[in-house]
Amino acid sequence: MKENIAKLIENCKKEIEQSDASAKLRDVKVKYLGKSGELTAILRGMKDVAPEDRPAIGVFVNEARNLLEAEFDKAEKILSKKELNQRLEKEFIDISLDKFDPAALGGLHPITKIQNEVLDLFINLGFEVLEGPEIETDYYNFQALNIPSDHPARDMQDTFYITQNILLRTHTSPNQVRTMECKKPPIKMLCPGRVYRSDSDASHTPIFHQVEGLVVDEGITLSDLKGTLEYLAKNIFDKKTQVRLRPSYFPFTEPSVEVDLTCSNCGGKGCNVCKGTGWVEILGAGMVHPFVLENCGIDSRKYSAYAFGVGMERMAMIKYGIPDIRLCYENDIRFLKQFKD
Repeated sequence: MKENIAKLIENCKKEIEQSDASAKLRDVKVKYLGKSGELTAILRGMKDVAPEDRPAIGVFVNEARNLLEAEFDKAEKILSKKELNQRLEKEFIDISLDKFDPAALGGLHPITKIQNEVLDLFINLGFEVLEGPEIETDYYNFQALNIPSDHPARDMQDTFYITQNILLRTHTSPNQVRTMECKKPPIKMLCPGRVYRSDSDASHTPIFHQVEGLVVDEGITLSDLKGTLEYLAKNIFDKKTQVRLRPSYFPFTEPSVEVDLTCSNCGGKGCNVCKGTGWVEILGAGMVHPFVLENCGIDSRKYSAYAFGVGMERMAMIKYGIPDIRLCYENDIRFLKQFKD
């Protein structure tokens, strides 16, 4: 029987080498390893083998099967790569693309469009737009914002580290700290930019765009914050949009709130977008923690401040009805053309 198996292996290898297409290779695999294959037929003949020889023969058959399966896997990968290259050579023209028109103009990306709208709104209120580095120190990204190295809130903003002390920023708040360190109140500023977190699904990406606002002055209250957010919501979405503040927790604000808007899809009646609640969570905000003000050299007994941070992808998804955040990064021209003015 061993001679028969050895001969079968030899014949099978020859046919594998002669297979020049995946379909042909599959036929060879069925011929030798299928339910009615030649190796299976040999296994059925085990009943005719002397009982004392069956264990050794069984091991030999299993080794033969493993060997042939490895040969088939190797050949499948080679043929698959070969056939893919052949297809790419034949299908180098993407027939889904529009005919090239040199006079056609492009349009702004939806994230760029919504960010420009937000910046214009706040510039009209006297806000100053300031940008900062995307590669930050642990101090400015966490410690100066009341998030020490052993604080559990760091788990909420897991990011990418270059060294133990250098990282990709998780928010644009470090720029607020830098501004408060070198500028005396009153301060009205916006911090737009890319931020990074270790997160990826239909509503989160490892990189996203954020706009944060900060106002520092005497007598600033939570009511001022709500009024500012209502101004934002009514001008970006709809004049009937309502704002709701819910208690939350952020280490750098106290009190902290999550901000909900009436669903732009159903007007607050309840639908699949808002999961029947009539509200959609859009951003986090709060009154800047006294520790953060003092840490930046600002007297928290004289001055108070509010801050908020909103993701541009989140606003674009709500305003334009985008179901999956990853569509914003796939560069599918059919998707992008919908936002062309």
